[in-house]
Amino acid sequence: MLLFSMENNNNVLHVVVFPWLAMGHLIPFLQLSKQLAQKGHKVSFISTPRNLQRLPKIPSDLASLLNLVSIPIPEKVENLPDQAESSMDIPHEKEQFLKIAFDLLQSPIATFLETTRPKPDWILYDYASHWLPEIAAKNGISSAYFSLFTAATMAFIGPPSILLNGGDGRSTSESFTVLPRWIPFPSNIAYRLHEVAKHVEDSSGNESGTPDVIRFAASVEGSDLVVFRTCVEFEPEWFDLVCELYKKPVISLGVLPPSLDDDGLEADEKWLKIRGWLGKQNSNRVIYVALGTEATLGQKEVHDLAIGLEQSDLPFFWVLRTPPGSNKDVSEMLPEGFIDRINANDRGVVYMDWAPQVKILSHPAVGGFLTHCGWNSVIEALGFGLVLILFPVMNDQGLNARLLEGKKVGVEIPREAENGLFTSTAVAETLRYAMVSKEGESIRSNAREMKSLFGKGNRNQGSIDSFVRCLEEKKTSYSL
Repeated sequence: MLLFSMENNNNVLHVVVFPWLAMGHLIPFLQLSKQLAQKGHKVSFISTPRNLQRLPKIPSDLASLLNLVSIPIPEKVENLPDQAESSMDIPHEKEQFLKIAFDLLQSPIATFLETTRPKPDWILYDYASHWLPEIAAKNGISSAYFSLFTAATMAFIGPPSILLNGGDGRSTSESFTVLPRWIPFPSNIAYRLHEVAKHVEDSSGNESGTPDVIRFAASVEGSDLVVFRTCVEFEPEWFDLVCELYKKPVISLGVLPPSLDDDGLEADEKWLKIRGWLGKQNSNRVIYVALGTEATLGQKEVHDLAIGLEQSDLPFFWVLRTPPGSNKDVSEMLPEGFIDRINANDRGVVYMDWAPQVKILSHPAVGGFLTHCGWNSVIEALGFGLVLILFPVMNDQGLNARLLEGKKVGVEIPREAENGLFTSTAVAETLRYAMVSKEGESIRSNAREMKSLFGKGNRNQGSIDSFVRCLEEKKTSYSL
């Protein structure tokens, strides 16, 4: 049942929502869109045709208010595979070509904002659409940059005033392995060399013409409001810092806890089989292993993770999918006889298909999550109080890993700083420490306490209510 009255339409907003072309961005933007529609506001959710088809079905009671707007990429982009409309369709090294395609949406988005009725009051946009605030301003539409990154990550990236005026002086990989000068307090939040070397020193990384750091800076600088998907109580020092660095209104709408419904029907055949296996395991003992849809692991990394899982003597459920663009079946990268051994004693599962992650994490048998540290996955795991075993792979994940270990809700698998190498022994020892050791009990306890911050409840709903009131109070302009 809708939670609003339409008696006073003057208070109804028209909010346009435009996420980056990645499922990890589309889904939380859709979650927020549903929250706005539940409060009686009209939402136009814009993306490309294939991405809209991938989204969970809009609930029937929201369909009249939440409109999915399909805008095709207007022309073919060289070096981008046919029908590639999402980061899940391509290997990570082709992401800049996807940004070229994304930037081609600038003109049709401008046309939509100019012609759609009722006239939009707000547009919520992602980091990649650095060109959008100017279009919104020309049409008298307030703009809000919606950050799906932690306040710590955005603080590390830096203040727009520096990034857009001559740069921040970070031109080498080593310069990203230390705390930047605008962070005024001690912290371990910085990249390891292996996490940034291939990106910073690869001259082919800016094919789109706009470096990612400029996309971030311009998106923040051009906005009327910066909105974070984070919990202020979890990272208060970092949230306070971005408020100082940005010199504009900054708010948190909470973490948008995921819904089990988004994973599909409870009676789905795949889920029933997974639930059957989990139901045979002891409570809080299973390690869920998933490293995202975009990460590419090498042969040795897959091999050593597998042996480490086996040596831990703990049950595990490992989602291992062939990455986009790979011609090699990922099962061929596993150690010889590995599948037969874990099947023989029912010790683990290697699942080579899409998995209902939220449902799995919510199962009482699951006690920990070996994760790539993507913020979406972290939110899902801490919402159920699961201890984290941290294995960052790309993008902001290294910074997230440092934040989470610093907050003592997870343990990072030790790796060589320069090349990222690790051993199967380190994997096994970290898993046992996090999951079952006496020494790791404090970390498990801290993770369990996170349910009050990251789970469904009044705290997160109150943050969303405050955010919606903010939009309502500044319907057509935001007074700085």
